[in-house]
Amino acid sequence: MTKGRDLKPHIGIFGRRNVGKSSFINAITGSDTAIVSDIAGTTTDPVKKSMEIFGIGPSVIVDTAGIDDSGELGEKRIAKSMQIIKQIDCAIILISGNIFGEYEESLIRQFGKADVPYLIVHNKMDTEPLNTDTIQKIKSQTDSAITEFSAVTKQNNEAVIESIKGTIPGSAYLKTSLLGDIIERGDIVMLITPVDSEAPEGRMILPQVMAIRDVLDNGAINVVVKETEAELFLKRTGIKPKLVVTDSQAFGFVSKIIPGDIPLTGFSIAYARMRGPFDEYIKGAKKISELQDGDRVLILESCTHQISCEDIGRFKIPRWIREFTKKEPVFEVCSGLNETPRPLDEYSLIIQCGGCMITRKQLFSRLKPAIDAGIPVTNYGIAIAYMNGILDRAIEPFTKK
Repeated sequence: MTKGRDLKPHIGIFGRRNVGKSSFINAITGSDTAIVSDIAGTTTDPVKKSMEIFGIGPSVIVDTAGIDDSGELGEKRIAKSMQIIKQIDCAIILISGNIFGEYEESLIRQFGKADVPYLIVHNKMDTEPLNTDTIQKIKSQTDSAITEFSAVTKQNNEAVIESIKGTIPGSAYLKTSLLGDIIERGDIVMLITPVDSEAPEGRMILPQVMAIRDVLDNGAINVVVKETEAELFLKRTGIKPKLVVTDSQAFGFVSKIIPGDIPLTGFSIAYARMRGPFDEYIKGAKKISELQDGDRVLILESCTHQISCEDIGRFKIPRWIREFTKKEPVFEVCSGLNETPRPLDEYSLIIQCGGCMITRKQLFSRLKPAIDAGIPVTNYGIAIAYMNGILDRAIEPFTKK
């Protein structure tokens, strides 16, 4: 399973061989994590290092192979480095020796296509400072910030950190409230959390934990029950919750026992509004009704996990879609951030999981090519709510004025 550190903002370090990328990372992280060598091409696969950036918080620095690598193996290294662009929130182009040319200009174009903000750092200023000609050449290609730095003396270390903070988008690290704009202090919020074979042993899934914490942070009151005890709680206490949030797999059952005058939504729907292209998800769910025999549906899982017969993406959603449509679409699954089994234009619909184990940037980058191509996208919770006929009710807490 993808580790929790991948939820932190990701900062990619790019540059030619021997510009000092590994030394740069060691300098700003304050540890000897990256391998430093005078031999060009020491860094092969992208390497991640966690660090704390004051004002941003825990972050992940990604060291990549040289963009000027050569040979068959070098081309593979470059390809892996380019794949990282879709996964990062901010990039640093590292140069040295006043060398700036086609390799760096190509990176700038790639960052533009992926909508990745970046800055330029001229390393090794202790041996050769940045000159006017290089500055003018850079400014003819970009208005990005340019900072001088020395990985040896750590000169301008703080300036680099400040440049990173000024470049990385706030959406990559600022904490967004899951329910804060629809609940108030003193409100009672019922959280319905089924426990089945997919539930982690002794723990709860991330959106459930986030919801509990969010309710507490907003001064509201948590009532956490399984779906089998929800109706019993309402009858015995007579309490009318301000909001009920349920696991999407229980939508069909829960929507029948929660009175219609009590707002109802799902963990995955609240999370999708905070982290994903919410409007696209809602629009894409309606495509389910139009699926025909043989249409290809891509299930996007954002983590790898042990598969069981109760797996929601691989078994339950395909079964529910077949039952709902009375058709036989073809379902394919893609896990993690791997390449899809076939070109996106061969799919009639893409269904994304909650995305709780990847960053917001990684999720949007994952779906952007499909959205740009006009391919309908939705997510697990919204699709399930749609097939249960309660999508309007499930999104109402977030759409009503």
